[in-house]
Amino acid sequence: MIKVASYNMRKSIGTDRRRRPERTLQVLCEIGADVVALQEADRRFGTRAAVMTSHLLLDHSPYKAIPFGTRATSMGWHGNALLVPKDAEIVDYEQIHLPALEPRGAVMADVRVNGQVVRFVGMHLDLSGLWRRRQAHAIIAHVQSSTHQHPTVLMGDLNDWTAGSGCLKDFAAHYCFAETGRSFHARRPVARLDRIMASPDLRFTAAGVHDSAASRTASDHLPIWATVERA
Repeated sequence: MIKVASYNMRKSIGTDRRRRPERTLQVLCEIGADVVALQEADRRFGTRAAVMTSHLLLDHSPYKAIPFGTRATSMGWHGNALLVPKDAEIVDYEQIHLPALEPRGAVMADVRVNGQVVRFVGMHLDLSGLWRRRQAHAIIAHVQSSTHQHPTVLMGDLNDWTAGSGCLKDFAAHYCFAETGRSFHARRPVARLDRIMASPDLRFTAAGVHDSAASRTASDHLPIWATVERA
């Protein structure tokens, strides 16, 4: 069984408008997931440096970041990052280029966790419904065209809350969704913008939203989590 989590960390800027990376890390440690997909993990401008430095992760967490970034100071790719245990074996990883009007991307990695290789995809989709569907199709096609196939978990901020249409309908044709709950806005959650999905060879055993004093102030999104095992 593997516990996964997805978190739009909003560059560690909380609802109090203060940037506190250590608070973000506190939330991640509260969740205790094996693998975490982060969105908005890097600063948007300049060198797009990681908000949580490698030093902070190394000294104060059980995680390491998979090195997707083309920039030396970045944690991920277009703000998307995957955190895995420090002793995890990273079998393969790559960036997924997405069609978009503004810079967007997704990340994919095959990681050996608890003795088995699982594929993880992290994403942050567009605000436009048309572009979200194009991006969903690109991600689905990319995963399906991979030479090696593995049980797959997809996570991220999909920016869509209408389950019967749009990109959620597109993903549902290939993957099952965890019943995580409403994650936005952190102070008063009304929307399920954040999602965790899995391929048919996996099944969810539990899922939810991590709601704590720290998570309600660390970002405008609450993190979501799920436990998954082979079907």
